[in-house]
Amino acid sequence: MKTLQTMRHHIDQISPAGFYVAIRVGFSFPEEELNQLPENWVEFYTTHGLVVHDPAMKWVYANTGAVRFSEIALPDPHHVRERAMVYGLHHGAAVSLTTPADRGRRSYGLFFRDDREFEAADLLKLQEIVSRLHRGPEVEAVLTAAEVEALKMQSEGMRLKQIAYAIGISESAVKARLNNAKRKLGAKTLAQAASIAAARRIL
Repeated sequence: MKTLQTMRHHIDQISPAGFYVAIRVGFSFPEEELNQLPENWVEFYTTHGLVVHDPAMKWVYANTGAVRFSEIALPDPHHVRERAMVYGLHHGAAVSLTTPADRGRRSYGLFFRDDREFEAADLLKLQEIVSRLHRGPEVEAVLTAAEVEALKMQSEGMRLKQIAYAIGISESAVKARLNNAKRKLGAKTLAQAASIAAARRIL
């Protein structure tokens, strides 16, 4: 299974100054993300609310494909690009991917180099990596019917005891099914697992 962690080395080679990748971003959060940007830049960027002014983020949510930051023809009145250079992020590239079948879910990445512009081959590789991660694992074939049933009941507000009684199994067996579903979906909480499963039309 290709995950962000397993692909990290490949991304590092193309984007040595740092990167941020978010996979299948829904209404509230991505299913998977990896932030390898300099911590002091992340703090500055967050503290000053630059995400809403960043031309790269505006491009990401209005386009698909891959582009160098230098080719994004959008105004930058808050000097986001100029400020990023102070933190060694001299050359940037963005990749954005979504399809009509994704129902609004989008995967994207922001990538940086401090030595040179991204070449066409770099952009193609980054687009291929994000595309592969966006497609993700075939979770529908991995989750068992029993795990889906328990997760659906839990997402509807039923407690462990109620689920156990309804299915006719022990509470520990319900816990095991829910934990398995959470692990397979790569979720940190059951609420996140249910959200991911719903986004993938499993529930």
